[in-house]
Amino acid sequence: MFLDSAKKKELFEKYGKSATNTGSAESQIALFTVRIAHLTEHLKVNHKDHSSERALKMLVGKRRRLLDYLIKTDIERYRTIIKELGIRK
Repeated sequence: MFLDSAKKKELFEKYGKSATNTGSAESQIALFTVRIAHLTEHLKVNHKDHSSERALKMLVGKRRRLLDYLIKTDIERYRTIIKELGIRK
């Protein structure tokens, strides 16, 4: 798999509050962003892979819902995660 447990742990340490805090909105958004980038590169080569295309759309929707949650609860956390990950608004 492209994202092993060591890479996930590093990702959670960077964007979450700790390596074990895998459920925070920031860490989940970062994980979804890495997976979205991977699927986007996969679909550039395999443009007829419709199941991966559906999975990509579902991930983008999940990330969007988490970002909307962050906007409602804490706008500063939203702004920092958007800036760090380079996500469009």
